[in-house]
Amino acid sequence: MADTSIGTPEQLRDPNYTPPLAKAIPLGIQHVLAMFVSNVTPAIIICGAAGFGFGSNSPDFPQMIYMIQMSMFFAGLATLIQTIGFGPVGAKLPIVQGTSFAFIPIMIPLVVGKGVDAMAVIMGGVFVGGLFHAFLGLFIGRIRFALPPLVTGLVVTMIGLALVKVGIQYAAGGVPAIGKPEYGSLQNWFVASVVIFVTLGLKFYARGMLSVSAVLLGLIVGYIVAMFMGMVSFGNVGNASSFALPNPLHFGMEFSVAAIIGFCLMGFVSAVETVGDVSGITKGGAGREATDKEIEGATYADGLGTAVSGLFGALPNTSFSQNVGLIAMTGLMSRHVVTIGALFLIAAGLIPKIGAIISTIPIEVLGGGVIVMFGMVAAAGVSMLSDVEWNRRNMVIFAIALSMGLGLQLEPGALQHLPGTLKVLATSGILPAALIAIVLNLILPEELAAEATDEASGGHAGHGKGSLGKDDHV
Repeated sequence: MADTSIGTPEQLRDPNYTPPLAKAIPLGIQHVLAMFVSNVTPAIIICGAAGFGFGSNSPDFPQMIYMIQMSMFFAGLATLIQTIGFGPVGAKLPIVQGTSFAFIPIMIPLVVGKGVDAMAVIMGGVFVGGLFHAFLGLFIGRIRFALPPLVTGLVVTMIGLALVKVGIQYAAGGVPAIGKPEYGSLQNWFVASVVIFVTLGLKFYARGMLSVSAVLLGLIVGYIVAMFMGMVSFGNVGNASSFALPNPLHFGMEFSVAAIIGFCLMGFVSAVETVGDVSGITKGGAGREATDKEIEGATYADGLGTAVSGLFGALPNTSFSQNVGLIAMTGLMSRHVVTIGALFLIAAGLIPKIGAIISTIPIEVLGGGVIVMFGMVAAAGVSMLSDVEWNRRNMVIFAIALSMGLGLQLEPGALQHLPGTLKVLATSGILPAALIAIVLNLILPEELAAEATDEASGGHAGHGKGSLGKDDHV
């Protein structure tokens, strides 16, 4: 429910309204708390997949701190591009940008076990993919027809399913710990379980900001428990500098066909998700549809923010859906409140000690958090699929796309004879699933759906909407 003590109903629906600073600052910080964990987690996952050591003695450890630092800085910068805008770039709406989970399944095959040198390939893909993403702003409204809930719901569900393995590995002790006696130990699972249970307890039994920040608070409680169990080391914090600026081409830049194709295709999906977030903000905060200008501006800013991130060693940015929900909860549409939150993110990104403190989080604690987060991603996809008319046509499209995508992801050896580029793209699972769903949805005539529904009384087809509602996800 909207808080009318902040302003009049008309002011609350006005993106250009600025509440009194005494209330605007905590509201801006609230937006940062809602997205903070999700924003820095992808950097830690990609560094772990590349083989960066998690200990303070690892030579690659400072690189992880830098990437965490840049995740905060460029999330703040990309958010400013959205809220303030310049020319046609930026929606000038309270859109919070952050590092995207969607690209992780594409990035992991590109870096796995290759160390810091593999990051140059990632940055090349981020840069080109960001430019392509921005280019989509020219005609984003005209291509939405190709991505109905059947396709977008499948893609989001696949992203969640692709990531749950990472969550389990982290909870058990981290990918680098496989083969060691402590991997999967009771201690590791106890710490991860504390995070999960505290998060779920706050999510369902608390209200307001306690519920919105459930994952962050769960991680804090798990961190404290791990500290008492001797699992936390602060050796690296003292060595981190107090201030550092972003470093252009920090990891270098290498242009790989596999990376560029993968990032461009996922940029297409991310652009459509952003359109959904912009629509959610205007509906939840102002009770209206988003304008074409706002959708185009948001897409330009999404892509430009991602391209700039790649130049400085950060990962792709996208709009954050949890903050869309926060706007609906507070009823405040002020873009200037989100601008204040963006300034806090930028300030945090300039202080490497903050990144060093984040890097002290035991991998088991982070595992508990990402199990919840990745499960919520999959649940969000299932919720989107609830809007699908489940006739035989759509069931066949979904079945083939899911079987091929998930199957190739689970058994990458089945494509061992493919050229390297195609193998990386196909074994991600998400891209083949999305392409199959898009193509089949475009070429299979709708008449098949009507015929199948008529013939399917009493069968699985023709049940109409799924049983889940839009608000039934975690």
